[in-house]
Amino acid sequence: MSTLSDMLAEHTDLPGEAVDHLQRVVGEWQLLADLSFADVLLWVGTDFAVADRAGTVVCVAHCRPTTASTAFPEDVVGTVVSESEHPQVRQALLEGRRVCPSEDGDGHPQPPASSDAVPVRWGGEVIAILSRDTNLSYQRARSPLEVAYLDCAADLCQMISDGTFPTPETRSNTNSSPRAGDGFIRLDTDGRVVYASPNALSAYHRMGLNSDLIGRDLAATTRSLVTDPFESQEVAGYIRDTIADKPGRPMEIEAKGATVLLRALLLEPGGQRVGAAVVVRDVTEVKRRDRALLSKDATIREIHHRVKNNLHTVAALLRLQARRTDNEEARRALSESVRRVRSIALVHDTLSMSVDEQVNLDEVVDRLVPILSDVATVDTPIKVLREGSLGVFSAERATPLVMVLTELVQNAIEHAFDPGVPGTVTMRVERSARWLDVIIHDDGRGLPPGFSLERSHRLGLQIVRTLVAAELNGSLGLHPGADGGTDAILRVPLGRRSAVPSR
Repeated sequence: MSTLSDMLAEHTDLPGEAVDHLQRVVGEWQLLADLSFADVLLWVGTDFAVADRAGTVVCVAHCRPTTASTAFPEDVVGTVVSESEHPQVRQALLEGRRVCPSEDGDGHPQPPASSDAVPVRWGGEVIAILSRDTNLSYQRARSPLEVAYLDCAADLCQMISDGTFPTPETRSNTNSSPRAGDGFIRLDTDGRVVYASPNALSAYHRMGLNSDLIGRDLAATTRSLVTDPFESQEVAGYIRDTIADKPGRPMEIEAKGATVLLRALLLEPGGQRVGAAVVVRDVTEVKRRDRALLSKDATIREIHHRVKNNLHTVAALLRLQARRTDNEEARRALSESVRRVRSIALVHDTLSMSVDEQVNLDEVVDRLVPILSDVATVDTPIKVLREGSLGVFSAERATPLVMVLTELVQNAIEHAFDPGVPGTVTMRVERSARWLDVIIHDDGRGLPPGFSLERSHRLGLQIVRTLVAAELNGSLGLHPGADGGTDAILRVPLGRRSAVPSR
């Protein structure tokens, strides 16, 4: 599915600022769709000439309401206006005026019977058309809620036609901004409530209000419910500033253990200030879950921190024991255990500072390289280099992968070089969408005659084979290098695949 920017680039040559304005319209139109009980479509003209009525008009974006059934089960993006469908759109674009639905006897707007069209102006020019389409099979009673919704929708449509809505200052976060169905309040020009939906009233009751909202000053009422004096002044100022045409960002307020997200919009159709619309959302349970998740996350990180400390203690004890033993074979075995324990401790150290149980293996490996050099059992310095990026892995896969890489590098350091001969061990990494391929190459003397990975009795290689097969579902091979030395080739699938081809 193409984005709005892609569609506009394909069908129009609008300037960047006009495109930005259409992006703001689309960012706000979920509220318009909900208040209108209708699908909202955005149309633009392609090579449109008013004189000969030539050119095409194409739909570039589509929004469905959450307060009513959709009029279009299938997406309309890419549809071209025809004489039989959406003729109002072409008329509105040609004449530069709003093609409105009729009004009832009380002067209130009716839901769009099939489709009405609203010009979208920027810089005084019509750059697009908004159409609203109602599902005709979904009939609604003329309740006070519907009347309040449609009155506000009509005001917003007029402001879009005037080019005064939306503005960069009024743009909200579409992921967290309240919707009309969450709670809707209509204010007059003095900031007094003329209508409050049941959901909005419930949100205020949860904050401690014991009466109705109708006729009350919303800023003063909200300020009296908020216990924090600074927050109460801030939310009251926010509502009053909106009435005074000084829009601000949505606010999150807390009172009596409840958390409510509040957003106010000035209504000024035709340049005449008629009041404001306020949408509220009770996010108490959402905030409670967020706090619970943060608490659990902090607990998990503290556990990783303590595990890391315990592993360092175990490594220190093993190192102390290695220094006190006179048996060279025992000293070597204890030193290898120190290395393995410290490599696992590094993973837990990384997890203790992570917020999403993800491990950056490049950082872990780069911290392991000095450890590998310190505990190497050869007297000749061996350089360990890394080429390419391992990337980020989940905690459950990071530990076995770090263990495998550590064992393979350590195996090359200990067994690939003759005593006194310097060398280099290089970890070459290639990562694609499907595979992680690692080649650990050394420029040493190569594999001994008749060597077989499957028949090797070395503990390190046995550990590696087990981890690769059981934990990583990968493949491993040891082969002579193209330019001498040895290549340890590791392939790990990054997706959920059971079979891994050998390399």
